[in-house]
Amino acid sequence: MQFGNRIRELREETGLTQKELAERLDVRISYVNKVEQERLYFSDSLLAKFIHRLAEEFNGDEDELLLLADKVSDAVRKRVRERLEAFKEIAGLNDQQLDKVVA
Repeated sequence: MQFGNRIRELREETGLTQKELAERLDVRISYVNKVEQERLYFSDSLLAKFIHRLAEEFNGDEDELLLLADKVSDAVRKRVRERLEAFKEIAGLNDQQLDKVVA
């Protein structure tokens, strides 16, 4: 799933229009529309702030939204740096092996 599609999905699940979401986030409706249409490009700092506000608004998973936007949260980035070899091993697991690790 793409970032814009996920934002649209979350907005629709909460019953908000683009206009209502724009008002709640204090942005223009065109901004929300461009986000949902994947036609808006952010700097890393603006994107992180916007995603944080979206996650709060939807009571959603900020890390999920960051990943869909091809970004990684500072907390995840820090942990990967601390244990890079472990994350390389995890990345090499197939789904069944990964499910066992998570369980």
